[in-house]
Amino acid sequence: MPTTQVAIPEKYQIQELIKQNTYLVNGELKEWKGEMTDVFSSIRTENDKGEFAPTLLGSIPRMQEEAAQEALSAARKAYDKGKGVWPTMKVAERITAMETFVEIMKTKREEVVKYLMWEIGKNLPDSEKEFDRTVEYIYDTIEDYKQMDRDSAKFHKNSGVYAHIRRGPLGVVLCLGPYNYPLNETFALLIPAIIMGNVCIFKPAKHGVLLLSPLLEAFHKAFPKGVVNIVYGRGREVAAPIMQSGRIDVLALIGNSKSAIALQDQHPNKNRLRLVLGLEAKNPAIILPDADLDLAVDECIAGTLSFNGQRCTALKIVYVHDEIKDAFLQKYAAAVDALKFGNPWEDGVKLTPLPEPGKPDYIQELIDDAVSKGAKVINKKGGEVSENFIFPAVLFPVNKEMRVYHEEQFGPVVPVLSFSDIEEPINDIADSSYGQQVSLFGKDVYSLAPLIDNLVNLVCRVNLNSSCQRGPDVYPFTGRKDSAVSTLSVHDALRSFSIRTFVASKDNEHNNEILAKLLATKVSNFVSTDYIL
Repeated sequence: MPTTQVAIPEKYQIQELIKQNTYLVNGELKEWKGEMTDVFSSIRTENDKGEFAPTLLGSIPRMQEEAAQEALSAARKAYDKGKGVWPTMKVAERITAMETFVEIMKTKREEVVKYLMWEIGKNLPDSEKEFDRTVEYIYDTIEDYKQMDRDSAKFHKNSGVYAHIRRGPLGVVLCLGPYNYPLNETFALLIPAIIMGNVCIFKPAKHGVLLLSPLLEAFHKAFPKGVVNIVYGRGREVAAPIMQSGRIDVLALIGNSKSAIALQDQHPNKNRLRLVLGLEAKNPAIILPDADLDLAVDECIAGTLSFNGQRCTALKIVYVHDEIKDAFLQKYAAAVDALKFGNPWEDGVKLTPLPEPGKPDYIQELIDDAVSKGAKVINKKGGEVSENFIFPAVLFPVNKEMRVYHEEQFGPVVPVLSFSDIEEPINDIADSSYGQQVSLFGKDVYSLAPLIDNLVNLVCRVNLNSSCQRGPDVYPFTGRKDSAVSTLSVHDALRSFSIRTFVASKDNEHNNEILAKLLATKVSNFVSTDYIL
């Protein structure tokens, strides 16, 4: 969708290009003197030649193995085999550092929100929500960590042995976030990993890179040198060499399972590699014959097409009972066609330009494949193409021969199937490679109860009469099969990035005297019963 610089509100205009020629390693914001990669927005504006084209936003370093190894060396030095300043620091001091970070981060809201819109096409309300939700997530993590420490500030005794049990860091973490939530989901990995005493190497996603530039100074000021190292470049040129070293203790990735497997395969000691992975999903909606149709349509619109369907938690396939399929499809198709397409800062916009240049062509391939095998595009605007977008296509009837049935489309196309026997969608979910969430629409408890009891053993979250989603962030976020490894939430992420460790002492006069002195002198950061307010 072409636009002009004049039509863009001044506060959202790109006044200057960001030349991100610094990177953070070993506590220094170092100047990059090598090759740079231009960063474009798929939002088209008029360029110097008077042509409408993708908008140049700035440039980032194209780093390779040498820079990656530099970051790895800095991280290893900071961890220092568990002896480093950060992993041995008092919990209260790590919390203070994180509070410093988030206070600086809050001053960068306007810049980050603007680049969320330009880089990935996320609309203004959702961009603001992503920033604010991330800040809230950090504060909630701090509070949960305080409570964890309070609960650990004691001794247990069993069979004549005292134990002082806490959670300790795992080591060096390679953190790779996704482009669709380049701030929130990236920080859902990075923040708990850091606060638990780990050190991190962080490489931003392929889209949503420049929005992190305003935060480099916050990382630099808040944390000791080497605790956070930020590098840029292609995964195979930066992440792969780091993994090949065997010096990474945790791979933290939200993205695609193929990428996760490829990186794991690079590590020479897979048995020692901890995994925290949020991967793809094919979340279904199941609409029973007694469902509230208007509610189901509203929730399925939000579930299938929020941020153009570019969410791992999106509803990516819809099952509707034969008895109500015609009524549902009519209402749903009309609701899809009523969605407003435009630039992210425009009022009421629900559909926005796609950040991946090849995505419209891919979605068109899925549509063409489905139509060739018997599906129809049932909404009037479905499949309409512009330079940076393809209007959502509602496909019906979909069958298992079609690519769109199997592939995680991660974009604006909605496959719909009808069923007469509830065992049909249940069996499909059981046979699927994925198992993150499901949305279940209905009213009769005698029908819902056995379905709930079955579905909780196939997926990890059953959403009753509501679309699939990640939040609230205090709730567990994970998946079965190919959809996830480990659990992310405020509470669970702290545990995913740590391990239980403890000091044991036999109950005798000699040892008890030592423990009493350790507590009285407070010379140990680990052995402590201090209560953090």
